[in-house]
Amino acid sequence: MQQELKILLLASALFMLSGGLLGPIYAIFVEDIGGDILTAGTSYAIFAIIAGTLIFFVSRWEDHVKHLEKLVVVGYALSCVGFLGYILIRNPMDLFIVQAIFGIGQAVGAPAFDGLYSKHLDKGKFASEWGVWESMALLITGAAAAVGSFVANFFGFKFLFVIMLALSVLGLAVSSLLLFRKRKKR
Repeated sequence: MQQELKILLLASALFMLSGGLLGPIYAIFVEDIGGDILTAGTSYAIFAIIAGTLIFFVSRWEDHVKHLEKLVVVGYALSCVGFLGYILIRNPMDLFIVQAIFGIGQAVGAPAFDGLYSKHLDKGKFASEWGVWESMALLITGAAAAVGSFVANFFGFKFLFVIMLALSVLGLAVSSLLLFRKRKKR
């Protein structure tokens, strides 16, 4: 497995762990800020519609970009801003803004990640190397769900959000290694 894939996997794992900590208890958090089931649904819709719409256009532009590594890092940086935003949320409107930031981050980072990951697959190992990512995503998300509910239950959402932010910043730092590897190869 190429070094770039290892970096992408580690950075992705840290972001999945970060986001997965909130996943199954998201609706409880929404209630805590004065929201209801409609707020939870609307906030996720904002993320998905923004991400889906922008990915359609951004991915076409990214096909012509030479340095996808930079866009992966920018996407992760925007996600870090989103995780910071969770700490600052006071009401449903704040949540909607944070979800929009996550949508933009996903739109910038996901196509670049997929393109870069695909570019560094070893010949003859396409299925197994994508399988590593798929397997990791499910295992980490499952473990994060258990850990996140435990942390929120005993320490509260603010503490959970600080952990999420710290993990995302660590993931951003790991992803920035792609930029340094790119410079070394020139």
